[in-house]
Amino acid sequence: MNRTRFLISFLFLAIFATTGALTWSAPPAGKDESILLSTMQSELDRAKTSLEKSDPAPYFISYEVYDQHNMTIAGTYGTVVTSILGNRRWADVTMRVGTPAMDNTHNENRDSGISSGSLPLADDRNAIARTLWELTDREYRRATPAYSKVMTKNSVDAAEEDKSPDFSQETRQVDVTASPAPIVFNQKEWEDKIRKYSALFRKYPNIYSSTVTLQIEQTTSYFVSSEGSKVETPGLIARLVVEANTRADDGMDLVRVETFESSGPDGLPTEKELIAKEEKMASDLKALREAPLAEPFDGPALLSGRASAVFFHEVLGHRLEGHRQRGDTEGQTFTKKVDQPVLPAFLSVYDDPTLETINGVALAGAYSHDDEGVPSQRVPLIQNGILKNFLMSRMPITNFAKSNGHGRHQAGFMPTGRQGNLIVQSTNTVKDSEMRAKLIEEVKKEGKPYGLYFEDVQGGFTLTTRELPQAFQVLPVIVWRVYPDGRPDQLVRGVDIVGTPLASLNRILLTGDKTEVFNGICGAESGSVPVSASAPAMLFSEMEVQKRSASRERPPILLAPGFDASSSPATGAATPSSPAGGAR
Repeated sequence: MNRTRFLISFLFLAIFATTGALTWSAPPAGKDESILLSTMQSELDRAKTSLEKSDPAPYFISYEVYDQHNMTIAGTYGTVVTSILGNRRWADVTMRVGTPAMDNTHNENRDSGISSGSLPLADDRNAIARTLWELTDREYRRATPAYSKVMTKNSVDAAEEDKSPDFSQETRQVDVTASPAPIVFNQKEWEDKIRKYSALFRKYPNIYSSTVTLQIEQTTSYFVSSEGSKVETPGLIARLVVEANTRADDGMDLVRVETFESSGPDGLPTEKELIAKEEKMASDLKALREAPLAEPFDGPALLSGRASAVFFHEVLGHRLEGHRQRGDTEGQTFTKKVDQPVLPAFLSVYDDPTLETINGVALAGAYSHDDEGVPSQRVPLIQNGILKNFLMSRMPITNFAKSNGHGRHQAGFMPTGRQGNLIVQSTNTVKDSEMRAKLIEEVKKEGKPYGLYFEDVQGGFTLTTRELPQAFQVLPVIVWRVYPDGRPDQLVRGVDIVGTPLASLNRILLTGDKTEVFNGICGAESGSVPVSASAPAMLFSEMEVQKRSASRERPPILLAPGFDASSSPATGAATPSSPAGGAR
């Protein structure tokens, strides 16, 4: 952002700070507008008119409603344990009292800006309006004392380093996409599939628990605000999660999870593809039970594309979220590094929620508008290693006064700047098939006994506050020792990647040429949101790992049913092709 634009934005906000209220005009109702959306608009109009006579008066109000139809089916060992059809409506009422320069949500009072509750499922105007009225009244009673607290605290505390306003001025948005009719869930058909999918694990005695879970959610979000924005966004997502676990003899729990996401049920894997993936999971768990424990290590490492994607999400992505650049509690790792190198020059990073797929893989972090009614957009974060931008909600920070469509939240939480689809690109690549040889070269160069190859991960977490070390931890599940003397690679277990961001990010030497995708759910201050990260495989000159904590609980004393010597053939383990396990 250039200086002229920033000064104009700042002056515009200062003008609002003197008036104390925003001017606005509601958009006219569309001819195809739903009863829910039109009722939200009329109740918002009434609340705005009534509350502007109060002292203090709110300068901003928004209603956001999620209308969700969903089906959840979970199965284990060829049976269905959960099968639920649901319809839920949830309303968030957001209110800001004071001025955009400083309001009731300032600093630690952010939660005072929202009140939430269930909304009637029926399209009954009066019932919907009454519920919104009650939530609005509740929220005003929360926001008002919070604003008084903010003003009192501000008068006695030392000046803040970042004096940015609490709320940005944005262009009103009117984008009403007629929502499709609720889909018809084929519950019986999917129950039969889940029985088949979950039956395979019955033939593995050392799989101690396993589940296959299907979630299909059709959600329409409705957003109206006192600035005149009106947005209706339909969405459909299908998610299939397969989880299996076992335990090593020393008590270490071992888990394998595979997640598949698509914009609809037709995009989920076929039965043949899923069975192959489950057999690979079972094989991995058997090998992990027998694998030796890894030792703490610091040396060359190779991350697969999927592992690299999680690494960047945790180590870099969270530290580029806008709200982490202001406040006395945040570590602000990259706050003062704009226009400075933070990565090797061959790497660039952007976040693009407008992108729905990469190489045919659906991206979980795609959306058309964020949860503050701002259109999503592609945000170049790092160009050729140089930091350029942050992921912005409507909470400004120094030199970044506007949202770039990344204000996201889980229902019931205040939005903050969050990742959507984080994508890493490289100009220093070799073929993926050459990456292992490059790792061995680096091991020999550093004089290490071996290097580590991280094939798959299950997640991770990072610390960004000043009270704690600026550290991260990535949780791999498939890790190999790669020896430089020609010995076969050795699978190991019980190791986590640890480190600090500034050091770790600049130890990347080169990357592969193929992008892999990791889809997941990310939890942070604004709740849990779906995200995606994409990256190529990466070679690090140095990476530190530590031992993972583990219990001392032994594996089950009894053998699994059907696997002891006294079992009769009739009670033996079912295979995927047997009637008891569900025929393929």
